[in-house]
Amino acid sequence: MDLVVDLSSRADRATAIYRALLEAVRSGRLVPGDRLPPTRSLARDLGVSRTTVATAYERLVAEGFLEARVGDGTYVAAAAAGPRRRPARAALRARAGWGFEAHPVSGTAPDPPYDFRAGIPDASLFAFDTWRRLVGAELRAGAHAPGRYADPAGHPPLREAVVRHLALSRGVAADPEDVLVTHGTQQALDLVARVLLEPGDVVAVEDPGYPSARDLFASYGARVVPVPVDDDGLVVDLLPERARLVFTTPSHQFPLGPPLALDRRRALLDHAARHGTAIVEDDYDSEFRFTDRPLETLHALDEDGRVIYVGTFSKSLLPGLRAGYLVAPPSLRGALRGARQLADGYGALPEQAALARLVGDGLLARHVRRARVVYGERRDLMRTGVQELLGEHLEVVPCAAGLHLSARFRDPARSDVALAEAARAEGIALEALSSYAVEAPVRGLVLGYGAAATATITPGLERLARLL
Repeated sequence: MDLVVDLSSRADRATAIYRALLEAVRSGRLVPGDRLPPTRSLARDLGVSRTTVATAYERLVAEGFLEARVGDGTYVAAAAAGPRRRPARAALRARAGWGFEAHPVSGTAPDPPYDFRAGIPDASLFAFDTWRRLVGAELRAGAHAPGRYADPAGHPPLREAVVRHLALSRGVAADPEDVLVTHGTQQALDLVARVLLEPGDVVAVEDPGYPSARDLFASYGARVVPVPVDDDGLVVDLLPERARLVFTTPSHQFPLGPPLALDRRRALLDHAARHGTAIVEDDYDSEFRFTDRPLETLHALDEDGRVIYVGTFSKSLLPGLRAGYLVAPPSLRGALRGARQLADGYGALPEQAALARLVGDGLLARHVRRARVVYGERRDLMRTGVQELLGEHLEVVPCAAGLHLSARFRDPARSDVALAEAARAEGIALEALSSYAVEAPVRGLVLGYGAAATATITPGLERLARLL
């Protein structure tokens, strides 16, 4: 019998032999009826004591994989599992209508030399030492009752810190009871969909817009209706009257960039009041504004409790923190808390407590100010480079905020998907503008500068220019 056993460590060699024998049985190298070597013989071959081998045999006998026959030896038991076979055909399938599969994300492949992907902040700007200190302090304190279940709405000091942060940075007036801490924007949208949507409900989304939001609402059986976007944002006059929910990015339309004009903000709120529509306001990267003062949020203008405000720390800090929040009207507080408890119970308290200190002590604001300077420089390089190097083919969409810009093809017949694939072969990661659209006739490029090292922006655009 050939048996490979890792005995490099002197600790618990009996377990190492047990695992090697168990794997031999499960893989089919040892089959029912096979006789194992005597303990003395195997111990001599492996250079261990006979007691060590006997202990491994006894454990496998006790578990039913081996049987000891008095005066005859030790054999593989008839009931021992043989090699596991794959089912001849798929027995289980997703429910009818389910057509969603995971798509590649930034963490599933090595970073490209020229990283122009949208929505990714620069991890090198994050104060990891400070974060480790804050999390370590919370773990050492042990004050968050790790042996008990927690409030699904989130750590109360973090909800209070979010309220103060939003009041100062975005003019959002809320109480801590209105705030629900989430694992980022996607979970916030999932909770809203659980609570508000029934199969067949109409959900209006921007076109082009955020594909993950479209897919999420559709996964709940909603009828997702794309609504055009122009230079003033969502075209409110084209909203379907029967819409149960409108999803919008009014501060920095994703992916094009323009904010929703003030008159359209008011028109959207009027529409919601007339038709009983809920509005989800995704304020995903409003911290990074480089020119004019941002317009008031829809939440600040809302007088009827129609707006659910959604924010995230994925852009301002790191996606890996998985931290976001929503601000709910009082009428939805209980339902959303219940949905969160059904979804995953509650979040990780030490990390939420550390984030509360990061926000409450002003460290988030300091980080945003520092990062805004870096991103502002990269934005200027990207915009100038596109205009000077690619301007013959692309027209930059005006944009005053965020971590990316979009540029439309001057020739609307040109394939942005083909260009994105060609760029990828040259080490340039970017996205085709048309990939964000359902019906909108837009073609061009979405160019992120959050994750792009400053020194790579101009060389990357020069390489892209040669492809054009």
